[in-house]
Amino acid sequence: MYDYQFSDPIFTAWVHFRQAWNAASRLTEVELAKTGLTSIKAYVLWVCRDYDAPLTPAEISRLLSRESNSVVQLLARMEKEGLISRIPKRKGHPFTEVQITDKGREALRPATKVVRALSAKVLSCLSDEELQQWQSLLRKIQQKALEEMHLELAPAPAALVKRIEDPER
Repeated sequence: MYDYQFSDPIFTAWVHFRQAWNAASRLTEVELAKTGLTSIKAYVLWVCRDYDAPLTPAEISRLLSRESNSVVQLLARMEKEGLISRIPKRKGHPFTEVQITDKGREALRPATKVVRALSAKVLSCLSDEELQQWQSLLRKIQQKALEEMHLELAPAPAALVKRIEDPER
């Protein structure tokens, strides 16, 4: 990988941002592959495990910032693997609901350990103050990108359970 330095500092920052994300993403996929999950499957399982309300494919799409059609296809594959179950629409419940299975919970345990350890290792290069600054800067970038798409950042739904404190869950 090259360390690009362009005459335009904004473009240089953008390229470094993209390279950092790509490197972190590839590293995550390599480490998660050892558990048998991809990062997107792990994220779906986390959401299904930690969401305290009936969860629909549309809500999963919003929580993961993914297109609905790709999430529906992903859920179909995950259901075939036995990681989740989809409960069809029924009276009083106008939408298909998604639930994590026992197999999904079991698959998520080692993946959670891997991602927690990996994120701690990679982000250990930042001090606590730098980490807070970085989170603040990322939120600004996220907000601006959403504005450009005419979307807005909304607070997480109340049904989303508090932060996961126990990596063994």
